[in-house]
Amino acid sequence: MSERVREPPYRTELKPYGRALLDLARRRDDILCLSGDLTRQCEVDLFQAELPGRFIHAGMAEANMMGMAAALARSGHTPFVHTFGVFATRRPYDQIANAIAYPNLPVRIVGFMPGVSTPGGPSHQAIDDLALMRGLPNLTVVDVADAVEAAQVPEAVVDVPGPVYVRLKRGEIPVIFDAGHRLTLDRARILVPGDDVVIYACGMMVATALAAASALARHGVSAGVVAVPVVKPLDTRTVLAAAAGARALVTAENHSIVGGLGSAVAEAVAEAGLGRPLRRVGLRDTFAEGARTAAYLFDRYGLSTQALVDEAWSAAGRTDAPPTAPVPAPDEGEYAPV
Repeated sequence: MSERVREPPYRTELKPYGRALLDLARRRDDILCLSGDLTRQCEVDLFQAELPGRFIHAGMAEANMMGMAAALARSGHTPFVHTFGVFATRRPYDQIANAIAYPNLPVRIVGFMPGVSTPGGPSHQAIDDLALMRGLPNLTVVDVADAVEAAQVPEAVVDVPGPVYVRLKRGEIPVIFDAGHRLTLDRARILVPGDDVVIYACGMMVATALAAASALARHGVSAGVVAVPVVKPLDTRTVLAAAAGARALVTAENHSIVGGLGSAVAEAVAEAGLGRPLRRVGLRDTFAEGARTAAYLFDRYGLSTQALVDEAWSAAGRTDAPPTAPVPAPDEGEYAPV
């Protein structure tokens, strides 16, 4: 592999982001923490306990919270705003557009429980947040893969010019990368080289892509994996470099196939004039239902390792039956309504 990664199964960590934000705030007096009544759920109970004078409980009034964050940013602070992804984007979208994105203010919006990682059904599932935030000028859009990257998010985004939106998984976070890995916002990473098919993945789907690539390799398909932590601005140079040497491309995201990573990669490849077949793995323009387990929803809506193997197998031109992918055991405590 061209990057230091662990093949699944992998260990997990609790609250890597929350611990890292608090550590950064100890060193940076400009940082403020805002919570939309989901303090423990967004890992910032640690911040509240140690730095209560720099913690703002905004309540379940997300539009107002974004306005507060904008005013604080204009006053010289660096606000980090926390709630679930759907409440961080869909509900206060107008305030983000007009009060934060338009004046290009340094507000860091952190949305937990992306896509179908929540059992709460359509009202809680952020399946369109990448599309929404990609559509706003000035915004940087980040979707990290594991606990190592989650712990590096505060340091990585704190000095980015303009606003940033970050997607983070809640609960037990997988550890894919070794300790020496560094999250960089200026490039995607080729984790596994491959020339039959290249899988571009972001967020929770990076682990799935690595598992799929391993299953495919065991059956004679050379499947590359490119981790794309920044969906906007997209690192088109790495995306195109990986695509140039492959027969076919597949994108994988815990999000609708409309407007997210799949759309971003398709746009880059088309604009460069590369003629490569492209398959998109994600929610197929549908709302998802609620459920008791994440594994059920990922399987139900075509985001499982097997679904990715099937798409990559077909994209690579294989007409025989695809291999059976291993099914990872669910993490304990990974799934809770709030």
